[in-house]
Order: sequence, then C-alpha cells, then structure tokens
Amino acid sequence: MAEQGGEKTEQATPKRLEEAMNKGQFARSAEAQTVAGLLAGLAALRFSGADIWRRLAETQVSILGNLHDIRINEASLQGYAIRGVVVLLACVGPVVVATGLAGILAGTAQARFRAASEALSLNWERVNPVAGLKRLFSLQSAVATATSVVKLVVIFSLSWAQIKTTLNDPIFYQAVGTARIAEFLAKAAISLSTQIILALLVVAGLDYVYQVWKNSRDMMMTREEVKEELKGSEGNPQIKARQRRRRARNGLRKMLADVVKAEVIVTNPTHIAVALRYDRKTMKAPVIVAKGSRLNALRIREVAARHQIPIIENKPLARLMFKHGRVGGEIPAQLYAAVAEILAWVYRVNRYRYYAEQNQA
Repeated sequence: MAEQGGEKTEQATPKRLEEAMNKGQFARSAEAQTVAGLLAGLAALRFSGADIWRRLAETQVSILGNLHDIRINEASLQGYAIRGVVVLLACVGPVVVATGLAGILAGTAQARFRAASEALSLNWERVNPVAGLKRLFSLQSAVATATSVVKLVVIFSLSWAQIKTTLNDPIFYQAVGTARIAEFLAKAAISLSTQIILALLVVAGLDYVYQVWKNSRDMMMTREEVKEELKGSEGNPQIKARQRRRRARNGLRKMLADVVKAEVIVTNPTHIAVALRYDRKTMKAPVIVAKGSRLNALRIREVAARHQIPIIENKPLARLMFKHGRVGGEIPAQLYAAVAEILAWVYRVNRYRYYAEQNQA
C-alpha cells in the first residue's frame, strides 16, 4: 500500500526531540507528581508524627492549665496569634516542605532535569478561549478525566473497606483514654493512606507509560519533514552527493595521470589492477601510485598500454596489494620479496628503456 504524503511514519530526529524538550513537550504524568508528593508527605508525617503530637499536647496543656492567667486584650491576642502560627508551622512545615520538594523532584525528573526555556516564555495561545475549548474536548482531556474517575473509584473502594474495618474495632465498645484514641486514629489514617498511595502508584505508572507512548506518537514525522530537517542541518543530500561524485572523479583523474609514472602494473587479471613505482634514489620501497577494480582497473590497463608500461598477471599479489595497500603509500612489508622479483624481471626485460630514462634524467 502506498504511503500517503502527510502520514507520520518516521521516528522523531534528535533535533526534533531537542526542540520539543525546550518547548516543554515531553512525556510527563501529573499523577506521578501527585503520588510522589503523597509518599513524601506520608513519610514526613510518619517520622515527625510523634514530635507533632508532643507539640500539640504541650500547647493544649499550656493553654488549659493557664486559663485563669490568660488576659484578653489587643496586645495579648497578637502574641497568642504569633505563638499559634509558630506552633502550626512547626507541625505542618515538615510535611509541606517534603511534599513540595517531592513534587518538584518528580517533575524535574520527568524533564530529565532540564529547564524548558521556551516553555517559560509568554504564549498567548494558552489563554485563547477557543484553544482552551479544543483542549477541553480533546483526547488528552478525556484520558485525564478517565484517570480521575479511576482514582476516585480506587480511593472510594479502599476507603470504604478501611472504614468498615475500623468501625469493627473494639475501641468503639470500651472506655479508653485520649492517647489510645489518638494512636488508633493515627494508625488507621496511615494504613488507609498507604493503601491508597500504593494503588495510585500503579495508576501513575500506567499513566506515565501512556504519556510516553502518546508523546512518541505525537513527535513522529513525515518523510518530507525528515528530508527538510536534514537539508537544514546537514545540507542538501543531492548537493552533497554531487560533491562526492565530483571529488571521486577528480581523484580518479589524478590517479590515472600518475599511472604513466609507474614501473609495472600488477593485475588479477581483469578485475583488479595495481600500478607500482620505484625510484632507488628517492624511495625506500615501491609505492602504489594507482589501484582500481573492474572499470577503473580497465582504465589503468588502457593508460599503461598507451605508454608501454609492462602489465604482469599475479592474482594473489594483486589482491593483497589492493586490499592492504593505499594509493600514495608504500607496499606492505610482507610483499617486498614478491614485488622485488617482479621489478627485477621488468628491469631485465626492459633494461634498455630504463637505462635510457636514467641517462635522460
């Protein structure tokens, strides 16, 4: 089936993901932040609960034990209010701070601890009532509503079960002290909160997985978008391909021009051709001035034939030099003996030619 022009079938490129991250478009779950805050608040309440109870008890004892000395006037009321606020902050502060820090940490963790700079800028689209209505009736809004319904059902179910268990406790059928009642209420509250948070943790995990899938789907691109992005970041692929072809042609032209300097051409016999040059006065070892396969090998042989350069067939040697040698570099050391035999034969057969060239030099 043919792909439609506007169909998003390609995964987002790193550049697209980077831009989306800067705009604040990444997978994030509000449920994860909520659960993190609840867990931190419950932990803070668990560790500081005894101290909170002690402060509240001391405050109540101080008030009730000194009722006959309390003076009601403008100055005293202000002092009582300040002391009350201090006690309230001491009791509530650890829970509030832990909850806030956990929520912030959960949010930054989902953002991979990066600041979305563009998301902090003013965007009038966010306050556009038409866009707001579209978001209200969008799939994302429906998923958020469904998640809230699931949370409500979970909380109601667990709360009702815990309430029924609590109402059957013997504490309601016997006389107990105030401390025992407070301990009972604290344990019941912590037990209920733990069950609810564990259930919400599962809901948050499922919601985060959905957000990751949805964000990945939203970030997908069409093939045209990928091509345009590659053109913008790496240049036009067609232009780069033409440049590569031009460099290859120039390299081949220069290599063929150097063939005329070769002493001998070693072939495979038709698939590979390697041109060797050796000057005893200036070179330590023979140098590969050109090499090629198939069509390029044929061109090397043609140039060699026009300039009467000897062509020798040696399949193993040609393959090794083609595989391990490079143009402009010396032949591998393990091939010195084999190449020396070929050069010696070439010098013997063409000694008059090379003698004349050395005299002209």
